[in-house]
Amino acid sequence: MSASSASIKPAANFVQFVNQSPTPFHAVAACKERLNSAGFTELHENENWAKTINPKGKYFFTRNQSTLVAFAVGAKWTPGNGISIVAAHTDSPCLKLKPVSKKEKAGYLQVGVQTYGGGIWHSWFDRDLGLAGRAMVANGEGQYAHRLFNIAKPILRIPTLAIHLDRSTNEKFQFNNETHLTPILATEYKSSCGKGDAETKKAADGLLFSVSRQIGAHHPELLQAMAEELSVDVKDIVDFEACLYDSQPSAIGGLKNEFIFSARLDNLMMSYCSVESLIRSTEEDGSLDEEENIRLIALFDNEEVGSTSAYGANSSLMETTMRRIQATGQSPTAFEEGVHRSYMISADMAHAVHPNFSEKHEDNHQPQMHRGIVIKRNVNQRYATTAVTGLVLRELAAKHTIPIQEFVVRNDSPCGSTIGPMLSARLGLRTVDVGAPQLSMHSIREVAGTDDVGHSIDLFTAFFQEFTHYNKGIWVD
Repeated sequence: MSASSASIKPAANFVQFVNQSPTPFHAVAACKERLNSAGFTELHENENWAKTINPKGKYFFTRNQSTLVAFAVGAKWTPGNGISIVAAHTDSPCLKLKPVSKKEKAGYLQVGVQTYGGGIWHSWFDRDLGLAGRAMVANGEGQYAHRLFNIAKPILRIPTLAIHLDRSTNEKFQFNNETHLTPILATEYKSSCGKGDAETKKAADGLLFSVSRQIGAHHPELLQAMAEELSVDVKDIVDFEACLYDSQPSAIGGLKNEFIFSARLDNLMMSYCSVESLIRSTEEDGSLDEEENIRLIALFDNEEVGSTSAYGANSSLMETTMRRIQATGQSPTAFEEGVHRSYMISADMAHAVHPNFSEKHEDNHQPQMHRGIVIKRNVNQRYATTAVTGLVLRELAAKHTIPIQEFVVRNDSPCGSTIGPMLSARLGLRTVDVGAPQLSMHSIREVAGTDDVGHSIDLFTAFFQEFTHYNKGIWVD
């Protein structure tokens, strides 16, 4: 029997979200749309929040349009009380256009790209690639607007070399990231004089001449496609940041509709579940009436490259946000008091056991899809989970019959990390690291279980609604 429509619905909604979100900018825009619809008010960091933040109020703000923080204030919250946090990240490994991307070789127009994060780059070969990002667009009056674009059609491709020209390719696929990982955009023949159309070449030359700060940096054809998506003149595109992505839409698959086949599961799945759980925990009348904490989500950019940026988890963003919220009272130690009453779920995807490589997993820690959210632990502090922080989620999961799994890496295996230890160390914040199990992490195409979207939302929602109750029974200095 295939999965019921009720159990598939959260996964289907997530698939819709991830298809809207080819870049962190688009993911944040999609989250803003959901928060606005749920009655959240947008704040701005360059404004005074003191008279804006009120009990039972719901708010959000963005930084760089690629990081988002949203929070709801409990009716019984006072400065010095805690903040219940779920933190995730919006970025994924990908290829990004170089500032000067124009390349030509062997009769092809190509684009130069940079590798962002620790991607499985061989998975990017022979995929149909779109291009999306944000552009800074001049309005003709000395002002510039942040605009998103998404060229969803497959305009780029990185072709593999035929086996006839490399008989060893099935033994070991080797390539150079700089010289071999270069997508083709078009042929010189078709893009210039191949049609014998002098007007086509004249228009392309004129277009190149008109591009203010982008003269010679990018192929005119690429800039024209971008301008058409933005409905602006090419000359008004002052600068842009662009990511390549798999243009094949994410989908639910498997014989029983048990899988999500998608790009960017790490970590848009946890970002989506964070937003949905915050909204769900506040959508009913009276849902904040007895709440003594603030419920907050933080979705950071740049986790895949170490989080050290103005909008990454290793910035001052979380601390300044918590300080500004606590500053609405008069106590000079409200921030410090609040930190030690707070708790954070660091939500990042986890490794499901691989049926073809099960020996890579520790014998007693082999997470499976549909069997629940994974609590991740590492004695070398690659994850921030402790006995105290893990207890909260185990108690909540048991109460709501939400399955939970455990994960540690083998002693002879390296261990990844998350934003959890980083934020925990910066703030002295109690933290647990969790994630939904998936396969093919950091590939252009990843796999997760449909049930685990619902499991994650249910667990995070229960955390927001009930943490203050459990916190009173597990206080540890």
